[in-house]
Amino acid sequence: MMNFTLRQLRYFEAMARHNHFGRAADACSISQPALSTQIKELEKELGSDLFERGARQVRLTNFGEAFLVRVREILRSVDELGDVARAARNQLAGRLRIGIIPTVAPYMLPRIIGNLTRLYDGLDIHVRETQTAKLVQELTEGRLDTAIVALPVSEPSLTEVALFNEDFVLVRPGKDEGKPVPNRDMLSEMRLLLLEEGHCFREQALSFCKVNTERPRELMDGSSLSTLVQMVGAGIGITLIPEMAVAVETRSATVSIARFNAPQPSRTIGMIWRKTSPLAEQLLQISEVVRQSAVDVVRPGLPA
Repeated sequence: MMNFTLRQLRYFEAMARHNHFGRAADACSISQPALSTQIKELEKELGSDLFERGARQVRLTNFGEAFLVRVREILRSVDELGDVARAARNQLAGRLRIGIIPTVAPYMLPRIIGNLTRLYDGLDIHVRETQTAKLVQELTEGRLDTAIVALPVSEPSLTEVALFNEDFVLVRPGKDEGKPVPNRDMLSEMRLLLLEEGHCFREQALSFCKVNTERPRELMDGSSLSTLVQMVGAGIGITLIPEMAVAVETRSATVSIARFNAPQPSRTIGMIWRKTSPLAEQLLQISEVVRQSAVDVVRPGLPA
């Protein structure tokens, strides 16, 4: 019978995720030598190397990759034991790990956190902001309890709950105030500023503007909606942003905001969680809090 600890498995998973002893040690809040020692002891117990250690790089061995799949299943099951206990008590308390996409986080997160902490005094909320693909991965691996994303994500193992719809608006330089709103065909020929690759909002904007990404053209990428709006204010081009971002992003930029003619571009924001999560009923309650939190954020005084 093999004798290794749950702590060693967590150290191994962190090492596999970061591919770096220093970063993995920081994530586990231990020293690098201590983590390295625990990994070596685990390998000794297993009788096989988990990592191939080079001068500048650490990578999983074939055995390590196969072992990682089972370890993540074990850690997810262990973490869900606590969820089972919380669900049995039918109360929301303890740690709640929420993921959220960057085009929602700055505008809704303060209100969501405020409402949740007001309603559920014992809730310890941990937030992870990143792109949808990473959130889905971390959710399926058990490193998150739920995530707020643009739907659909179409992952069979996840429950999707639609919360609200919001339109996209056109952001133009301030001097364009009052000019006719361009249609989709006109937009496809204009200098369009977009979020960088990996953001779902980028793909939604490209789809509405009917931009052929295979055809070379002048596009500019930004790392955030704030960057895009500031570039528009400098007269560099135009962009689209979700309406929840208008109040925050246009305060310090000389830009004009306009609604598109029907059909307006829009997205659906919702929550996702594992279908096997013992906290499904509690997460459904939280989704209602998120839905209500959106009421004063979406459509904040936009032009009719």
